[in-house]
Amino acid sequence: MNFSRQALLGIGMIIGGSVMLYAMVQQIGDSDQPEPMSAMVDKLSSEQESPQPLTTDIETEKRILAQKQKERAARVAEQEKRAKEFLTEQEVAEAEALAKARAESQQYVDNSAPAIDDTSSTEATKDVATDLTVQLRNESQSTTDTTKSSEAEKQKAAQEQKAAQEQQEAQRQAAIKEQAAAKKLAESKKQAEAEKLAEAKKQAEAQAAAERKREAAEAAKSEPPKSPSEYQIKKGDGLIKLARQYNMPVEVLAQANNLSPSAALQLGQSITIPSSKQVQHLEREAAAAEQAREKKRQQEEALAKKSADAKREAQQKLSEARKEVKETDAKGSFGVQVALANDQAKADELAKKFRAAGYQVKTSATSRGVRVVVGPERGKVAALALKDKINSDPKVNTTSAWVLYWR
Repeated sequence: MNFSRQALLGIGMIIGGSVMLYAMVQQIGDSDQPEPMSAMVDKLSSEQESPQPLTTDIETEKRILAQKQKERAARVAEQEKRAKEFLTEQEVAEAEALAKARAESQQYVDNSAPAIDDTSSTEATKDVATDLTVQLRNESQSTTDTTKSSEAEKQKAAQEQKAAQEQQEAQRQAAIKEQAAAKKLAESKKQAEAEKLAEAKKQAEAQAAAERKREAAEAAKSEPPKSPSEYQIKKGDGLIKLARQYNMPVEVLAQANNLSPSAALQLGQSITIPSSKQVQHLEREAAAAEQAREKKRQQEEALAKKSADAKREAQQKLSEARKEVKETDAKGSFGVQVALANDQAKADELAKKFRAAGYQVKTSATSRGVRVVVGPERGKVAALALKDKINSDPKVNTTSAWVLYWR
């Protein structure tokens, strides 16, 4: 029902506007028609009967006539202008009414139920609208043509836009397909490389396992002989290779032949391959010797540490003693005699050793031999500290130093 009311309202507006337009055009046409002859005769007779002013002449009449024609032309132009404006407004109103009717009709169709009860009223409304449309077809033909042309252009533009959108969508789909294909190709290449790498790793592991197995088999076959045997050196042989071949330490093989483990073997040289019992015996001896060497090394380290500690302590005492020396301790200087050599050559040799250790050394000949004296030190306390330092110094290796009065 809303659709029928809006349609009737729009059609009524179209009819009213058309009637008004027709009336205005008819009025304009009537004003443009010449006056009838009878009216003109009556007008002339009335003009002849009425007294005319004496001042009226032909020029004045022409001027008045021209003025009236201008006014009439102005009125006609104004009426035509108003008619055009009204026609334009009428066309705009018709277009808006048609657009609104179409929109409401489309909305009504979209929202209407499948079944409609007032079928007869709708059909009657359609008949009335059809009759009115037929009556106004001639008058609104131009408006309809314009609307159709506009709709055709809109449809064409919509079709072109739709075609462009379809083309863009096709291009986008093609790009997506290309990207998917490239990604799939990259994944397949990556998978192939991974499989190739895994296969190479598997082959390397298998080869390493086979090598270990072969070495284990060779080690199992190459046991030391039950009795000592002679072996002649061939090209490429060495102590390390032969020790691996006969499954024994290279130190044992070298010791059995009185050689160094790093000794080079000559081509054609004969060496002894010890038996398994000899290998065990030599291994025990080598272990014992290693333990002895380790024990000796530890003892030497402990002794060196002890000597270093003693030397450090003696040096500290000497430094402290030198600081505490006073003029009243004793007159003169004191020295530390470290040796009494038989001759000057022996004394010079001992002096050279003490000088290399960092001491000041002098020699003096006596009736019993040549003295080797370290010093001098100012004060007896400092000389005693120097004596303790010398006796504890492993570089000079002496324990017979004693203090004497220098002069």
